[in-house]
Amino acid sequence: MRARDTICALASGPPPSAIAVIRISGPAVTDIAGKLLASGLPDARRAALTYIYDETGAPIDQGIALYAKGPASYTGEDTLELYLHGGRAVVDHALRVLTALPGVRLAEPGEFTRRAFEAGKLDLAQAEGIADLIEAETDGQKAQALRQVSGGLSATYASWRDDLTGLLALVEVMVDFPDEGDVSPEASAPLRDKLSALIAEIDTALGDGGIGERIREGFRVAILGAPNAGKSTLLNRLAGREAAIVTATPGTTRDVIEIRRTLGGQVVWFADTAGLRETSDEIEAEGVRRAIRTAAEADLVIHLIDGSAPPEPPPPLPFGAEILTVLSKSDLSAPAAACADHIISALTGEGLAALEADIAARITARAAAVEAPVITRLRHRERLLQGRAALASALATLEAGDGFELVAEDLRLAARHLSALLGRVDVEDVLGAVFSAFCIGK
Repeated sequence: MRARDTICALASGPPPSAIAVIRISGPAVTDIAGKLLASGLPDARRAALTYIYDETGAPIDQGIALYAKGPASYTGEDTLELYLHGGRAVVDHALRVLTALPGVRLAEPGEFTRRAFEAGKLDLAQAEGIADLIEAETDGQKAQALRQVSGGLSATYASWRDDLTGLLALVEVMVDFPDEGDVSPEASAPLRDKLSALIAEIDTALGDGGIGERIREGFRVAILGAPNAGKSTLLNRLAGREAAIVTATPGTTRDVIEIRRTLGGQVVWFADTAGLRETSDEIEAEGVRRAIRTAAEADLVIHLIDGSAPPEPPPPLPFGAEILTVLSKSDLSAPAAACADHIISALTGEGLAALEADIAARITARAAAVEAPVITRLRHRERLLQGRAALASALATLEAGDGFELVAEDLRLAARHLSALLGRVDVEDVLGAVFSAFCIGK
């Protein structure tokens, strides 16, 4: 079998920088240290100040070398990290020399973490958490990613998988060893109870309102209202720039325009939408349809009303969205405060601070409404839905008395979906549960 490549990459930010970290992992680490480091291979987990040379003996830089011997390393392999001065010439020289060595190449995106996953250092959910932690821009995203990296979400998934493994082991015994004294004829009753309990736990997780995905990707706020209510002006004020075209002509905004903000430690996407009205203009009518669809997918709807115009009723939205009623153009009139949650002037900024604080408080409350850990990716939600469907099928088959063989097949399918959440699919777990719990073959 061909020896595995040794990989290297710049693990810190692009140069120039104060320090550049070059990470190396694989079977050639010991040889690399012997050829390039004046100190030779450092003692494991002890930083060594050393000169780094190229193949001609010319110095690349003086820096710190840190060695971790596998499997006690991030990737499970021998790894070497070089802490160098962060100039572009230093980094380019080091990587050029490394990749010229036999069996050494630049790492592909995510390859260090993939090797860690393959070595059993972390599961797939934790690996996704590392990616989220690297990309985190808010306190909420960082906290959620840290919980995932530390195994909080994995522990929940693993618990369900273990429960399912036990159920499958019990059913397998009923199928393969119906005459064994260890198997009770009334075993289907507790099996139904355990199946129902597991389905209920998964339903609770799926009923989180998508909070984990919202924290990761951003909460959605749609700005709705009649034409010329001041929606685009409000969006520009929130963005701090001219993100949307503002004119006195009704129907200027035809498509959804989004800007990104951070409020209450969470990412919030504000969407300017076409004015809501009946129109024969085909393009504007499509804009209105998109406005309604955007509001249907939003976490909060700002119903913006022109305070200088006659009062208007709330928009007829075909869903139960949370609506925040806001009167605009307070610089042109003095509307009654009783008919709105906020009164603002997007042109002058009056009332904007209070509006932003209210939105931030609502988003923060929603983010904290579900107990962590929560589902963080669409991949997780889809697998749980598929696993839940298989469990429901197993329960229905069990209640109909159609045979344990069909129940076992549904449970195996559910187990594959739950195992895929962690990147593990292993029938040996089922075999181990059968032998340990039922003493078969003793």
